Amino acid sequence: MAELAALDDPKVREVNARHGDDHGVNLTRLREVAKRLKKQQDLARDLWATGDTAARLLAMLVCRPKAFERDELDAMLREARAPKVHDWLVNYVVKKSPHREDLRAAWSVDPDPVVASAGWALTADRVAKQPDGLDLGGLLDTVEAEMKDAPDRLQWAMNTCLAQIGIEHEEYRDRAVGIGERLEVLKDYPTSPGCTSPYAPTWIAEMVRRREEKQAKA
Repeated sequence: MAELAALDDPKVREVNARHGDDHGVNLTRLREVAKRLKKQQDLARDLWATGDTAARLLAMLVCRPKAFERDELDAMLREARAPKVHDWLVNYVVKKSPHREDLRAAWSVDPDPVVASAGWALTADRVAKQPDGLDLGGLLDTVEAEMKDAPDRLQWAMNTCLAQIGIEHEEYRDRAVGIGERLEVLKDYPTSPGCTSPYAPTWIAEMVRRREEKQAKA
């Protein structure tokens, strides 16, 4: 903890605060610490227990994702209110856990929108990688009915799921694009030059174009 405190940079903290994160440790430096420590599950649990955002990010870099119990991950997610901690927990830990499908199903319908956003993020990942058994039409029904008025983090995760359905599943592409066009979620989101807009119709069209271009070259 003393080492993390020494790495805290007020300028980094100021930038992170704009995104809702309360830490000032440069992530490259944090990864260097994690590389030195290597995997230590007990240390990861101790770091998480501090409640400190930088310590929790480090915990996820040194933990063994498969060593966490299902209820332990559920409790961790409900404690993870800093956006970066939430994102890393889902992407670096839960996605590698044997409990990911059970948690995905439970979280997706949780009344807490932050918890539900984790379920939708896992669903979007499964849409792209392991869609068998998913009701894609049903997912589109839910997105169409609920995404427009969903809180920001949940809306973002649902939009990602919408885009993945359109990108990966041609038979649902026109419907996914149509839903995006009607709801106009993230249509005016500021996008840096060279980056793809998160507006689903634009995102879908660009990823499909890239894939077709790559196939044509092959």
